[in-house]
Amino acid sequence: MLQGFLLGVQLFFSFVIGIYFLLQLKNQTSSKTTIHKDATRQYEKMNALRNISLTEPLTEKMRPKKEEDIIGQEDGLKALKIALCGANPQHILIYGSPGIGKTAAARIALDIAKKSEGSPFKKDARFVEIDATTLRFDERSIADPLIGSVHDPIYQGAGAYGPAGVPQPKPGAVTKAHGGVLFIDEIGELHSVQMNKLLKVLEDRKVFLESSYYIEGDENTPKHIHDVFTNGLPADFRLIGATTRSPQDIPVALRSRCVEIFFKDLSYEHIISIVENVLDKQKINIVSSAKELIAKYCENGRDAINLLQTAHSLVKLEQGEGIEKKDVEWVIQTGKYTPRIDKKVNKGYHIGKINGLAVAGQGQGMVLDIEAVARPTDKESGEVKVTGIIEQEDLHTKHSTIKRKSMASSSIENVLTILKMRYNMDINNYLIHVNFTSGIPIDGPSAGIAIFCALYSALFEKKVSAEIAMTGEVSIQGLVCPVGGVYEKILAAKKAGVKKVIIPKDNMQELLLDIGIEIVPVETIDEVIKNVFEQDIRDRASTILHA
Repeated sequence: MLQGFLLGVQLFFSFVIGIYFLLQLKNQTSSKTTIHKDATRQYEKMNALRNISLTEPLTEKMRPKKEEDIIGQEDGLKALKIALCGANPQHILIYGSPGIGKTAAARIALDIAKKSEGSPFKKDARFVEIDATTLRFDERSIADPLIGSVHDPIYQGAGAYGPAGVPQPKPGAVTKAHGGVLFIDEIGELHSVQMNKLLKVLEDRKVFLESSYYIEGDENTPKHIHDVFTNGLPADFRLIGATTRSPQDIPVALRSRCVEIFFKDLSYEHIISIVENVLDKQKINIVSSAKELIAKYCENGRDAINLLQTAHSLVKLEQGEGIEKKDVEWVIQTGKYTPRIDKKVNKGYHIGKINGLAVAGQGQGMVLDIEAVARPTDKESGEVKVTGIIEQEDLHTKHSTIKRKSMASSSIENVLTILKMRYNMDINNYLIHVNFTSGIPIDGPSAGIAIFCALYSALFEKKVSAEIAMTGEVSIQGLVCPVGGVYEKILAAKKAGVKKVIIPKDNMQELLLDIGIEIVPVETIDEVIKNVFEQDIRDRASTILHA
């Protein structure tokens, strides 16, 4: 009887276990059916989304595809080709404002390099583009889209080898760009940790990954994973970094590994060419005055095309036939566009007014109005006022911020010292006011000789030609020191109608002779005065003092 009871219990539990596994199998089958139905439904939704598309934005449609499509950056593209198309291509940093063609030029340069004789780039070399402003990484190295990462078995997404306890390497952009170009837009925004990792990759030309779960002698680990942890992931590419920042904002360690190329801001004529190119390809009608207005209010190609497209849409909405000036004016007003600074010098002669030269933005020269007045006052009650300049600047270091007097303010003091000490001018007997009228806060030492000439003209009521411009730092010993951006400054002077430009002798080079404007190199402030006023200041000062 006991045996019968035990047999009954055994049969009962066998029945229960059988029912349990039957239900589990049924649930699994039902779950698979549900997953399959849901997957099919999601796939259909995704396909439906893919079938929906808008028209391509005009800025994307008009993106340069060939070398001849690049407008206004011929020198920049030539420099790119020199750095990239040889037998030993170099890493590159491109500086420039947004919307002036940095990315497009980099793509075109690689296409040219792939066709160049002796180039190491193969026909299938990739152009991998990433943006440093949106590049995020995990400090635990679980995810790193730039350098690469390892998905350890304990983390979600460890891959097929996770259950076996095998770490799974994931290549980053540096490996995907192997044999080609890695283009990092806004590279100046890259996190310092990522920047240091990138510098190491540039040096090693491979990526070494680590994992505490990797065991060198584990036979369960696939051969290719052993190879990755032993030899690293390949990362032999050429870096092209683009930035809107200034060179001093980029780590020196990166700059030392790269050729630096500066893309210029686009001129009025360049914007006109871009607009005409779009008009021709898109068959848009526009009056000349409207086209010129677009060029007046836009400084890069992207803004110009967007303004043109908006004006064209306005005309279409109102069922017009072509873009009129009033249509562009409406877009400018609603979009709060500001006009470009495009100065033209006046003819004639003026007292206390000089054309200085400066560089604004990324390599765009500009002409500055520098004016001065000087009136005799009671003895020892003189005063000096300076307006339109940056008076103080902050110099940021790793550990502190240093405040110092601006370079423009220092230039004013240098000029006053020269007048006092070198030419015996008693400045304390004058009310002096020096003003920069550009509307932009001015800094830098390059206006030194222009400030000197403006004050000389005001003190001695000596007229100066409006067709003369100048740039150069002045020392307290009356020497004219070299400055930067002279080529761009002379181009701006010529465009503004200047006939003669005075520059430091140390800045003179043969390249400047081809610009088509008279250039006078000088070494001292005496030479400046002779070339501007045709008179020796010491003779003039002596006459004034004796009088």
